[in-house]
Parts: sequence; C-alpha cells; structure tokens
Amino acid sequence: MTPARQAGRTLAWVGLFGAAFAFVESAVVVYLRALYYPEGFVLPLKVLAQPHLLVEVVREAATMVMLCSVALIAGRKAWERFGYFLVVFGVWDIFYYVWLKAILDWPASALDWDVLFLIPVPWIGPVMAPFLVALAMVGCGAALCLRIAGGRPFRPPVLAWGFGVAGTALLLLSFIGDTDATLRGVQPQDYRFDLLAGGLVLLVAGFTMGWRSQSKRKP
Repeated sequence: MTPARQAGRTLAWVGLFGAAFAFVESAVVVYLRALYYPEGFVLPLKVLAQPHLLVEVVREAATMVMLCSVALIAGRKAWERFGYFLVVFGVWDIFYYVWLKAILDWPASALDWDVLFLIPVPWIGPVMAPFLVALAMVGCGAALCLRIAGGRPFRPPVLAWGFGVAGTALLLLSFIGDTDATLRGVQPQDYRFDLLAGGLVLLVAGFTMGWRSQSKRKP
C-alpha cells in the first residue's frame, strides 16, 4: 500500500472516531439541556451548579486529551500529527451539531447561538462560526497529512506563523470577547463576524503561504 493510500485510510478512521465521539458529546449536552434548559436552550447563560461545572470543565479537558491522543497515535511526525488533530477535532465539532440536529432538531438555523467551550471561560457564538472553523480545520488537516505522506515536508516561514497566531487570536476574541455575556450571564452583544472572517482569512493565508513556499524549493 502506498503511503498516500495509507494516509487516506488513516484519515477515514480518524474521521470515524471524531464522528462517533461527537455523539458522546451531544448525548451529554442533551442531558444538560434537559436539566438546565427544560423549555429549550436560549441565552443568557444559566450558571451551572458548582459540582456540575467542575465535572464539565474536567470532561472538556479530558475530551481534548482524547482528541490529541488519537492524533499522536495516527501520525509519526509533528506536522502530520497536527494535521490529524485538525481533522479529528473538525469532524468531531461538525458531527456534534449533526447529532444534536438529529436528536433535538436543534439548531433551527445556522445563526442559533451555542456554548462552544468552557475553558478558561465560556465561549459563545452562533453555530455557523464553529462550523466554518471546523470545515477549514478538516480541509487543511487532511491536505497536510496527505502532503507529508507523499514525502513533502511542511515548513512554514516566519510570516506564515505570524498569520497563524494573529488569525487564532481573532477567532478566540470573537468567541470570548463579550465577557459580560460569558461571565455575568447577560444577553450577548451581536457576534463579531468581522473577527471570524479576518481570523479565517489569516489562518488560511498562513497555511497557503507555508504550502507554496515548500513547493518553490528545489528537492
């Protein structure tokens, strides 16, 4: 079996794990919403009971450990492992909403708001935002894994790293910047789609720059 074909098979298994694990995640959310939002999930956020909050924070940390572990097992080189992490995280995030739609018929639209993460503070935003980020993660991650399997290294230049850091910062700010809504339980302000768009553009531009810079080098 060629390395590229083996990478494709590994990507399929990693994606299957992400989709299955997303069902576990969505099942937990079904129970939490039945407990805290029996009339349907709406913002502002309700404060979880302290024991439940602690369990949720630890569960989310454990989720990240599991996703990282899959990537470490699937890949052999640093960038290859990072690529598998992007894929498994992105598939997990996408199918989380697929399963919630199948179970609860939610979200009703891509603009419905959700609690995305709790570490270190709650992340909130419309479903469209994490979905778009997840799609970009899957696409870039799969391309990265296949590239490395084909024997082509990935060494982004300094400017690409700068784009990546700046893009990540903009995305994080779009999700956690409204501290009144995330920490004080008030109605959130309008979501900053400009930050989402800017973050995605910078990240994709940085990835493309790293991809093309290697293509121009002589073997």
